[in-house]
Amino acid sequence: MSLDAFEVFGGQPLSGEITPQGAKNEALQVLCATLLTDEPVVLSNLPNILDVNRLLELLRGLRIEVEQLSDDTYRLQAKEVDLDFFQSEAYRRNASRIRGSVMLIAPLLARYGKAFLPKPGGDKIGRRRLDAHFIGLQALGAQFNYEADKRQYFIEAERLRGTYLLMDEISVTGTANVLMAAVLAEGTTQIYNAACEPYVQQLCRMLVSMGAKIDGIGSNLLTIEGVERLGGTEHRLLPDMIEIGSFIGLAAMTQSAITIKDARVDQLGIIPRMFERMGVHMEIQGDNIHIPQQDNYAIQTFIDGSIMTIYDAPWPGFTPDLMSIMLVIATQAKGSVLIHQKMFESRLFFVDKLIDMGAQIILCDPHRATVIGLGRKHQLRGIEMSSPDIRAGVALLIAALSAKGKSVIHNIHQIDRGYEDIDGRLRALGAKIQRVEG
Repeated sequence: MSLDAFEVFGGQPLSGEITPQGAKNEALQVLCATLLTDEPVVLSNLPNILDVNRLLELLRGLRIEVEQLSDDTYRLQAKEVDLDFFQSEAYRRNASRIRGSVMLIAPLLARYGKAFLPKPGGDKIGRRRLDAHFIGLQALGAQFNYEADKRQYFIEAERLRGTYLLMDEISVTGTANVLMAAVLAEGTTQIYNAACEPYVQQLCRMLVSMGAKIDGIGSNLLTIEGVERLGGTEHRLLPDMIEIGSFIGLAAMTQSAITIKDARVDQLGIIPRMFERMGVHMEIQGDNIHIPQQDNYAIQTFIDGSIMTIYDAPWPGFTPDLMSIMLVIATQAKGSVLIHQKMFESRLFFVDKLIDMGAQIILCDPHRATVIGLGRKHQLRGIEMSSPDIRAGVALLIAALSAKGKSVIHNIHQIDRGYEDIDGRLRALGAKIQRVEG
């Protein structure tokens, strides 16, 4: 058996400094963007996580030159792409295991006029349609065919042409895909209702440094003037804001004093403010965030005294990837909160494990849960459980680190998909965690 479980002994206060990894969601976008040029692209601050490593393997299979320059820095050059690799079982197997593989479509379509895509995998958190990708690329002139026997899509276009596109869904990866196709399309493309997350802004900045012409970066209206070709560049990824939020929640739950280094606070949007609403105290020290040890924290109410509601929304709203963290820290807060997960169904279905640990949670429906904070009057207790997806897995890990006694978390490859050496980095803070057979 593989070491696919964490054994955690909780209830220990942690202390020290921790540096967030590079942003997972940005990494998947900028790696795919290296296919848009035959010149070398150097990417730094890439996280060493399962999803990134799987995408690097796919790129190697496509005959992209991949050279590791240091622990977190790679040089990639797509001189010639082996399009026959698309027909291989290795491509279908690996691409279907990582949702980010959908962003290979646009660069290959823009450069070679065709691409293949098996039905992508990723988290099991409800329906995550590909309509935004397909509709956007079709508007630029692509044709889609679904090959049912191979469970894959075949996409082709003689020439992509710019157009006006109103996205019917604010999709981060959908926006990234259309954007990567539009930079090499003929004419002008306008993408309205575009996602404007920092990850998309970073992709835009990287493409501009490669020679693309993009206006409106940071807004929901992007205007792209197509160019004939793109060149090489060097690009550094942002720190992962989901990791940063996870570490803030970890400090609060375990009554720990932790400093998060190099957090790029200017790119975190309303994330710090949302944790403050949960009663978590933070000190911004330049680009570091210090969370002092807190015996108790109390959930704020709205001005009229009504119960606080935390809900997710497209950027600059609160990211859905931190909703599970907010739910977990609410279990030990003073007060009550309604957690409303609007963007994905099924993401709250891990709360049964927290209830087994002693949390007071009412699951109202697939999108809403009411948490009655225990105010630390009753410590969570360790149990045996399984990680259903990346974000819920880390939320359960935080719960286990705060709980009394031993917890075992199975299926931790889900956590490894998005968090680099999480057990080693937590041990450096004093956590009692080790990998065991799952």
